[in-house]
Amino acid sequence: MQYKPKGVCSRMIHFDIENDKVINVAFTGGCSGNLQGIARLIEGMDVKEAISRIEGIHCGYRSTSCPDQLAKALKEATGN
Repeated sequence: MQYKPKGVCSRMIHFDIENDKVINVAFTGGCSGNLQGIARLIEGMDVKEAISRIEGIHCGYRSTSCPDQLAKALKEATGN
């Protein structure tokens, strides 16, 4: 799936869901090292667990973040 995040530096989030697990997470743009770290930490994690861990994270003064946008994308992909 591709998701265009809003209100953050990254321009696109790519991921797949297989057997309720998050796989192949990649961000385009944003803070490369941090987003690679998030992608690796989320890899293979249960979708609901991933959402609960990253939802609601803020980036500085912003009301959202790249991880929060990933949570929104996962929710949209699973109909939650």
